[in-house]
Amino acid sequence: MTYERIVTIGTDHPSLAGHFPGHPVVPGVVMLGEIMEAVRQRVRSNIVFVAMPTAKFLSPLTPGETLVILLEQDAEESVYFTCQVGSRLVAKGCLHYRHTSHGAEDSQ
Repeated sequence: MTYERIVTIGTDHPSLAGHFPGHPVVPGVVMLGEIMEAVRQRVRSNIVFVAMPTAKFLSPLTPGETLVILLEQDAEESVYFTCQVGSRLVAKGCLHYRHTSHGAEDSQ
C-alpha cells in the first residue's frame, strides 16, 4: 500500500538563509527530515531509524514547490520513498527502522 504526504518548504525556512543566495535550494537534509516524518506518520508507532542503504537526490527542490512524498512498505521495517514535484523525480531511496517500546524516537 502506498502512503502519500504532501509538503511545501516555505521561503522563510531557517535552513535557506545563506543557502545559495539569489537561487535558494532546499537542502537534502530538510527533505530527508520530511521523509522521516512521513514514515513516522505511516507506521504510527515508536520507531528509530537504523539505516539508509540508498538515497539519491536527483533534482533540486526550490522553496515553495509542492513536494509529494510517496512511501512503499518493502519489508516489515523497510520502506522505499520517492519524492516528486509534478512529474519530476526529486529524490528516491530506502530507509530501515525498528520499532521501540521506549517511546523515544531517534533519527540516526
